[in-house]
Amino acid sequence: MSVTPTNAGRLRMESQNYPLHYLLPAAAMLLVFFFVPTVMNFIYAFTDWSAFKKTISFNGLDNIYSLFSSGALLTDIRITITYAILVAVFQNIFGLALAVLFEEDTTLNRLGRTLFFIPVIMSALAAGYIWQAVLKTDGVFNQILSYIAGYDVAVQWLGSTTWTLVIIAMIHAWKWMGFSMLTYLAGLKTIDHEILEAAAMDGASRTATFWRIKFPLLAPALTFNIATALLGSMNSFDIVQSLTNGGPGGSTEILNLFIWRTFGKGLYAQSTTMSLVLFLLVMIMAIPLITVLRRREKKIL
Repeated sequence: MSVTPTNAGRLRMESQNYPLHYLLPAAAMLLVFFFVPTVMNFIYAFTDWSAFKKTISFNGLDNIYSLFSSGALLTDIRITITYAILVAVFQNIFGLALAVLFEEDTTLNRLGRTLFFIPVIMSALAAGYIWQAVLKTDGVFNQILSYIAGYDVAVQWLGSTTWTLVIIAMIHAWKWMGFSMLTYLAGLKTIDHEILEAAAMDGASRTATFWRIKFPLLAPALTFNIATALLGSMNSFDIVQSLTNGGPGGSTEILNLFIWRTFGKGLYAQSTTMSLVLFLLVMIMAIPLITVLRRREKKIL
């Protein structure tokens, strides 16, 4: 006669098989390389720490006043938010389109999924330098356009103070659209086929089925993809640095580039202050965004 363990007994058995001290190495790594630097970053933001002084002393809110009074920080914040919104829009449009295109489990579609996921595992710096070579005046893209048009095309694709940020956002979205594609594909695979069969029996077209059934049921995937794309692009650095280094005319200088340059000048306290501003900006955007998207999920599902 077998005896079924109670819930309490099962929990005791699990705790014995997975003791908490196994978490200590990971907790120590997290403490040393994340929590302590974060706390120290907040502390140094209110000091005069720099490469030009031998001592460090607190100066209150002087760093914040000087950064905001110059106007450069506000400009970079505006550019960063614009860039993040563009990346979120492009990445989700590209990812959703690919998920719909490769939804069926065929050999060709599996190959397509693999090919479009390759940029995700590429180095961001490598992707940036590749696109820089493609889009420069005598690059591959202009050569293709010259061949099609029949005359020399010498467009400076990364030379416009208006459109360069949009192009870089599209390249960022291209790199990560494979990740969004897989998330949307996972959401599509969880949809009950009986619902889709019932819609087909009622005479619903494929377009109507997608927008009225599939897309609303993708709400959790949409929440995840929008949040990760928006907040991840706000911490971007390598793609922009490799493509334009903030140019032309500072039109693509996102906040992390500004922080990097300020730190390189030896103004350590000001760079940590800007890091604090970026952290608060991400938090201010993340909490309302995720809250709104979660509420939308509950209404739909």
